[in-house]
Amino acid sequence: MKAEYDLSKMKSRKNPYAAKLKKPVTMRLSEDVIAYFKRMAEEAGVPYQSLINLYLRDCVAQHRKIDISWQAKP
Repeated sequence: MKAEYDLSKMKSRKNPYAAKLKKPVTMRLSEDVIAYFKRMAEEAGVPYQSLINLYLRDCVAQHRKIDISWQAKP
């Protein structure tokens, strides 16, 4: 192995993984929702934020739609 390498002649190229990078976002979640995912994540042995991301990714893959219908108060 050389002591030094000359990298000045290397061609640059785009990062092929750049499109798959995660974007940081700020979300306000209920404490019970966070606790639920933290418990599940601990059982699965993964970080809870990764578990939330996996769950949302599954929703996207399955084209799940949420039914939000507010009931009128009597």
